[in-house]
Amino acid sequence: MLSLNPVKPDTVYHAPVFEPTVDELALLKKLELGEVISIATALHDHVSKRLFEWGMVDRRDGDLAITALGLQQIRRVE
Repeated sequence: MLSLNPVKPDTVYHAPVFEPTVDELALLKKLELGEVISIATALHDHVSKRLFEWGMVDRRDGDLAITALGLQQIRRVE
């Protein structure tokens, strides 16, 4: 979604809080458990671009890698 801000018309709107979908949480969990997901597989499976935009995942050696922010999203609170 493009911003309607006339000063920065090409900026992308970000909600103030990241609320991951069930699919996004599932992908983060797979990465945490060590599953290797290539960029090609991620594109084929339509992985959410929001995970990249919010810094939850990163590209490393042609594969997806979970970041510290991604780990915080799936952290268990007891």
